[in-house]
Amino acid sequence: MKTKHSEHSSYREKLIEHLFIGELLKISWKYDDCLLEVAKPEVDNAGYDVVLEANRVMRHVQLKSSYSGARVSKQNVHVKLSEKPSGCIIWVYFNEETLELGPFYFFGAAPGKPLPSLETAKVAKHTKGNSEGYKAERPNIRVLNKGDFTCFNSAFDVYQALFYSSGIKDAG
Repeated sequence: MKTKHSEHSSYREKLIEHLFIGELLKISWKYDDCLLEVAKPEVDNAGYDVVLEANRVMRHVQLKSSYSGARVSKQNVHVKLSEKPSGCIIWVYFNEETLELGPFYFFGAAPGKPLPSLETAKVAKHTKGNSEGYKAERPNIRVLNKGDFTCFNSAFDVYQALFYSSGIKDAG
């Protein structure tokens, strides 16, 4: 199974993205009167993968994914994401075999607020060195540690963090 995940990583990335968005759409259907709108950028040069809007809140979202049990403990984020209204990063964990989603790690602020400052985050470096082995800095990319994120166990909790300060009114 691990070979399949590495050989088809682009396919898997899109699959996890669609499954996650599907979960959010289900929540919107069930609790939020179908308010969620989803848009995709034509060009990916501002650090986000998808735009989500509900409850008068627009979120520019960078999606990351890792399989449960993966050793990865940090993620790279583009500084331009901080220029977007309510930008955020959602790191989706998934079961390698069943593709069940969760937990979810969120880096962002309250609905309607900008992304927390990235000024103190470490500047990322290229993964491959030049001919002398030097790994140059990537000035527009910052590194966030897993501890910088808030963990949510359900997509419902993520939906609330994205669009509601005090919870969905109809969730009861």
